[in-house]
Amino acid sequence: MTDASQAPSTAPNTVPPAPLPAPQPAAANPSHALPANQLFDQLARIEDKCSRIEDKYARSEALLSRVEDKVENATSRMNESARQSDLAALRAEMRGISERTRRLPGTGALVLTAVITAILTVVLMVAVERLNLVRLLPQPAAIGTTVQ
Repeated sequence: MTDASQAPSTAPNTVPPAPLPAPQPAAANPSHALPANQLFDQLARIEDKCSRIEDKYARSEALLSRVEDKVENATSRMNESARQSDLAALRAEMRGISERTRRLPGTGALVLTAVITAILTVVLMVAVERLNLVRLLPQPAAIGTTVQ
């Protein structure tokens, strides 16, 4: 087998396409030809429709931008009201804490109580020593012994 004998068998069996008929000018086909002023009228109608569509598109864009602005305003108002309600809740909580802490004794009262406690402790310990009441005080248990 030679290369020349293989060439015809590998070539596809296709028929070359038929040439397309040449386009005919509009004047040659009188049934499809329109007078020039009808073409201009049709073109004018198409342009008029296009301009109306553009106007509608512009109005739609304007409406959408207004809706977008209204949504943004509503969102900002909702965020502001949420912050206000959070602040109101925080204020109420702070008011409750301040009312509870107002009833607590102040620093002066605490210092006075500590001084009085210290003086009374010293006076009682001196009285216990002078009256020999040490035996009335509980004795600490020795480490490792059990109390019976």
